[in-house]
Amino acid sequence: MELKEYDLTQIENYRVWGRTTRERNPLTLFWTGAALELNMRASELWVEVRSDYDTYEVWMDIVINHVLTQRFMVPRGRSRLCVYRMMNAEEVRNVRIIRDTQAMSDDPGTRLQILKLATDGSFESVPEPQIKLEFIGDSITSGEGATGARSEQDWISGCFSAVDNYAFMTAAALNAEYHSISQSGWGIHCAWDGNTYHAIPKYYEQICGLLQGSENRRLGAFEHWDFASWQPDVIIMNLGTNDAGSFDQPDWTDPQTGITHTMRRDADGRMDKEDLAVFEQDACRFLKLLRKCNPESHIIWCYGMLGNELMPAIRMAAKSYAGESGDDRVEVLELPDTQGDGFGARSHPGHQSHTRTAEVLIQEIRRILK
Repeated sequence: MELKEYDLTQIENYRVWGRTTRERNPLTLFWTGAALELNMRASELWVEVRSDYDTYEVWMDIVINHVLTQRFMVPRGRSRLCVYRMMNAEEVRNVRIIRDTQAMSDDPGTRLQILKLATDGSFESVPEPQIKLEFIGDSITSGEGATGARSEQDWISGCFSAVDNYAFMTAAALNAEYHSISQSGWGIHCAWDGNTYHAIPKYYEQICGLLQGSENRRLGAFEHWDFASWQPDVIIMNLGTNDAGSFDQPDWTDPQTGITHTMRRDADGRMDKEDLAVFEQDACRFLKLLRKCNPESHIIWCYGMLGNELMPAIRMAAKSYAGESGDDRVEVLELPDTQGDGFGARSHPGHQSHTRTAEVLIQEIRRILK
């Protein structure tokens, strides 16, 4: 049969995963795991996309009936890609077209847009998810190292995975829709190298404010996110790993002010109490911001996939927040550490580690929401 082309303004039945603007022609996928979900009754489906980058190419996943069927690097420019073909036209298939690569904060040219769909069939209704989850994190939540051999240490966009990833696994088991807000190397107070601009809380209220470039501004990345349009039942914050790493880095000098920033260790190797207090204050402020933006959400602060040295400070920050606010819907959850065969590429968690973390989170979220 002849294929018919559609843009999303011509389709009634679909769901968009991940923060983006209200614009649907084209649809911009900003974040890790951002996706277009469809239920197709068709023998064939194609998607036309536009991709660009200055340094780090964008990768994309095709998931059909909850199973990864394609993963590929998207060519720069416009491409017409086959999602599937020669399939039983009477069967309804759930399709997700997913941005696999994280939002690249240091690549102003990065973007992925869905322009058109072409099919010989129909777009069926997409049921409402039972649960909504929001994941906030760093390279672990972006799936860095989840693709590639353990020996691979190159920092490339191909090492990321939005599917072999604890966020995807957790949401799939719970029949949940999810958003991810994550960036490699970033933290709550500062990045792994002490850079205080690379802190997730500074950009949490924007659609994707950690991006750069005039084109991303034009596309709406820096606009305020409409929290009322999508409220998570549970927020899973997996931050602190890079804040901990900053205690072992040289001084970082702010290029705008010339002020030097250091996260220090005492002579005995322990994290400096004053610097820990700064981290705790920023963490407490972020919990307040999360509650302001998401009044009814449960919040799980999970930590420990790559060491747990900062856990006492995390517990103290959560305790301080609860004492000030009286909020009893925030908890701290220690995750299984990654060891041995649990590692993937770039000394980051691999499949085994992501699976173990997902199992812990699934159990905890079910307990909270029962």
